Amino acid sequence: MLPRVDPLALSRALIRCPSVTPIDAGALDVLQAALEGLGFVCTRLPFSEPGTADVDNLYARIGGRPPNFCFAGHTDVVPVGDEAAWTCDPFGGEIRDGRLYGRGASDMKVAIAGFAAAAGRFLADRGDAFDGSLSLLITGDEEGPSINGTGKVLRWLGERGEILDACLVGEPTNPNTLGEMIKIGRRGSLNCALTVHGIQGHAAYPQRADNPIPRLVRMLAAIDDTPLDHGTAHFDPSILTVTTIDVGNAATNVIPARAGAKFNIRFNDRHTPEGLKAWLEDRFQAFGDRFELETQCTGVAFLSPPGRLSRVVADAVRRVTGLEPELSTSGGTSDARFIKDACPVAEFGMPGETAHKVDENVAVADVATLTDIYVAVIDRFFAPER
Repeated sequence: MLPRVDPLALSRALIRCPSVTPIDAGALDVLQAALEGLGFVCTRLPFSEPGTADVDNLYARIGGRPPNFCFAGHTDVVPVGDEAAWTCDPFGGEIRDGRLYGRGASDMKVAIAGFAAAAGRFLADRGDAFDGSLSLLITGDEEGPSINGTGKVLRWLGERGEILDACLVGEPTNPNTLGEMIKIGRRGSLNCALTVHGIQGHAAYPQRADNPIPRLVRMLAAIDDTPLDHGTAHFDPSILTVTTIDVGNAATNVIPARAGAKFNIRFNDRHTPEGLKAWLEDRFQAFGDRFELETQCTGVAFLSPPGRLSRVVADAVRRVTGLEPELSTSGGTSDARFIKDACPVAEFGMPGETAHKVDENVAVADVATLTDIYVAVIDRFFAPER
């Protein structure tokens, strides 16, 4: 008889591991022990790259036949911030007034525990009778640079000829209520740094200098005033957000030699990073060529078109909660941006209203409900298609 995995107890055990990226702090050991108790074969995958911290990852699988249904997630969490502002130990896993507190409760240790518990229930019911495999791809590098994590695990799987047929990522997709939203894609993210050059001079004699600040302001206005697009069938309009303007000038009577700004573009599937950079440069050229533009894309826009996987997850949500989930592409980036090249991918997890916040927490009742949804997802995925 398989041991029963208690999703709440496992959630608390994971939260008690202070696994701030890139430190694992024993989180993968806790998860591996639970999965091995269910019969999963677990492989630890530490990866390195010059200039980045080493990161440990875990791939676990039970079953040797296709289709392989994978659950993906991350045990790393963001820093706690001002610990004095917390009303509880950020890594205590405290339960208070029907809510579970701790860094990673929402994003996304509860989802990992819920899926492990759901897999245990499914296996106890089906045993070896189900035709396929279950797997988990868990990284410790999602909240960080994402260099030694999911992307490298996927390459390792490819080198072994191991195929994922569908993947559910346990990110906190629901804005407020469990069952509201399933993610079937994500916007791309382009970070931009603009530097405008001028000539330093005395503030009393501006005619003898070339002040870059007014030019920088006009350049930013030129890209902020015009919408990038009006959205697409599955995506909201792309947005451009200025995040900082920096001069680094400590003097009040000196015109600086340069001024800089940084901004971020969250773009939909009408754009590419290269096309956006060309659009920016074309706009900026109207103000002369004394500028530099650097861009870094952390993820391109992608869509896993509505299909069998999204139907399976939506059916499971309706069955357990009675809610009709929205299929959305909103929010930031996630490791689904890597997985979408390997197989169909969808995302569904806890409500995200407190993710990354002080006193991050989730409803204890939602821990059980999410587990029920994951059981229904697995059951429906391996049920014969009608």
